[in-house]
Amino acid sequence: MESDSRDRVIGSIGHVTLRIPGPGRPGEVLLSMRGGSESFIAYSEEEIPTGSQVLVLNSRPGRVVEVTPFPG
Repeated sequence: MESDSRDRVIGSIGHVTLRIPGPGRPGEVLLSMRGGSESFIAYSEEEIPTGSQVLVLNSRPGRVVEVTPFPG
């Protein structure tokens, strides 16, 4: 069941609420889901500043996502 909910965030568009510093260093994103917004720890291969839009590429256990800038 957890895998299904993780798969649902892949392809979602969100915005950065805490700067993502770059590879191996987390930031935070806000994603719209289930009629509201939820925050996730986010990783990216590049630095992404606060306020930027992102696309979710992958999801890991523990509310962690991998993102890229959007439009990318």
